Amino acid sequence: MTGPRGFRPPLELPPLGFGAAQLGNLYRVTTDEEAAGAIAAAWESGIRYFDTAPHYGLGTSERRLGALLAPYLREEYVLSTKVGRLLRPGPGTGDDMANAFAVPDHHVREWDFSETGVRRSHEESLERLGLDRADILLAHDPEEGPTEQAFAEGLPALARMREEGLARAVGVGSKDARLLTRAVRTGLLDLVMLSGRYTLLEQAGARELLAECEARGVGVIAVSVFNSGLLARHQVPEDATYEYAQAPRELLERARELADLAEHHGVTLPDLAVQYPLRHPAVRSVALGMRTAAQVSSNVARMSAAIPEAAWEDVARLEHVAAGGEAADAAR
Repeated sequence: MTGPRGFRPPLELPPLGFGAAQLGNLYRVTTDEEAAGAIAAAWESGIRYFDTAPHYGLGTSERRLGALLAPYLREEYVLSTKVGRLLRPGPGTGDDMANAFAVPDHHVREWDFSETGVRRSHEESLERLGLDRADILLAHDPEEGPTEQAFAEGLPALARMREEGLARAVGVGSKDARLLTRAVRTGLLDLVMLSGRYTLLEQAGARELLAECEARGVGVIAVSVFNSGLLARHQVPEDATYEYAQAPRELLERARELADLAEHHGVTLPDLAVQYPLRHPAVRSVALGMRTAAQVSSNVARMSAAIPEAAWEDVARLEHVAAGGEAADAAR
């Protein structure tokens, strides 16, 4: 079986993946002990997909992840990293908290989606990882950088690299569903990584993308499924965040309604949030950020929670009501 233009079908991904941004000191320092405990717990629990990027802590995540995976057989896990931001020497006088990473600014990011830049990014990532290959290469956040260069040069370069055997699958990672839809329509991709736009709380913006992915056999990796924290706790606090800012009142109320629904069926809001994206046939995996062994255990439990079909039927009813409200708002 082949995909668009004769490409091989995407490699198989497990339902739960390990997102390694926290290994790059996202928001705060992750200690070496925390990082080692998280990877050990992930492996022990059966997690075999790990995602990283040069962007995460200016290479810190890649270096840590590669070192911590070194004891394990390479053929037993799938690893993805990203291209588009090269790391170049920085001032070394401060930190990278402006980009949310608690690391020294010994490097700075430089956008480059040219073929030369994409290939260099791949090579430098392998050096940091200490590996001879990455299974998946994703163009990272092209909407934030030179978007047209990514489409004209970066995506064709990734497709050539796949055909050369440098990656088993290629794609794009972004929070912009419309950009991802455009990328899928190039016929060059095996996968997309969709951040925050197909979750228990919101689906409307991803409908066209998911339909296109399903029609073309392109797999979806769902990330940021807690909507930046709003769905991460069963008891939704007043200061819950959405899109990394204070959640609006309307979304707080919807999240609490979903929490009540979950409780009625004997599960939790995070249980629903983690498993929800996988109910769409195009979604192959959900990658969750994990900093500690305790977070790994919690996420594994959420993914394995037994959720009755009646709960999903109630979720669908709430979605229908919400969609009706969105349509009414659009008509005004």
